[in-house]
Amino acid sequence: MSMSLLSRSGHRLGPALPVPGQVAARAVGATKVYGRGETAVVALDEVSIEFPVGTFTAVMGPSGSGKSTLLHCLAGLDSLSGGRVYIGGTDISALNDKALTKLRRDQVGFVFQAFNLVPTLDALENIVLPSSLAGRKPDKAWLDQVVAKVGLTNRLSHRPSELSGGQQQRVAVARALVSRPAIVFADEPTGNLDSRASAEVLSLLRGAVSDMAQTVVMVTHDPNAASYADRVVFLADGRITDEMSAPTAERVLDRMKSLEA
Repeated sequence: MSMSLLSRSGHRLGPALPVPGQVAARAVGATKVYGRGETAVVALDEVSIEFPVGTFTAVMGPSGSGKSTLLHCLAGLDSLSGGRVYIGGTDISALNDKALTKLRRDQVGFVFQAFNLVPTLDALENIVLPSSLAGRKPDKAWLDQVVAKVGLTNRLSHRPSELSGGQQQRVAVARALVSRPAIVFADEPTGNLDSRASAEVLSLLRGAVSDMAQTVVMVTHDPNAASYADRVVFLADGRITDEMSAPTAERVLDRMKSLEA
């Protein structure tokens, strides 16, 4: 069971225990079409899926299957052509731009393949950037916990150019966690990393779920990365074709081979 973090005085530092049955995010009949007429491309074809609180889901599929489109639409970074997306109980499809921006800032964490750090800011400034943009100061105790969790305590004054790729992605993970979002989305978070740095980042995401009661949804093409998740969802041609619980790298690889055959 996931545990919340407590300070020595007994004050809770992390999210409360997830309530069984709660859903962090869900899509209902999610459809995304690019272009019109004969040139139209259906990237998502009436996808319905739920992501329970306190779970780690990997999304996989062949190139062009719609996995990154699904992630971006779930996170409110792209709009649907049809259907609905909910973060918690909020229908984000019905929000105006201002409300959607606020929801993404307050309730969604996102980890990109290319890190997306601000080069002129040091690691700490990048981590607290969402709070700074919102005009808020992050909870100091929780910030310290997150920084320690990602192993950056001694690197906070360094700018991205002074950090390795793995360290930059750990900054990005900390940035995604520090606002205590309802859900964290990660789009190929290990795509630019070597095997050692990849394992470190994946262990952080796994630990965020197991130790911090976080909910994580990750797009990946790597069966080994998917093995860190609680379940894997497989997409093909914009549709969910299969799911796997308690995945192993070998089982995921075999399933991917069948999808690409």
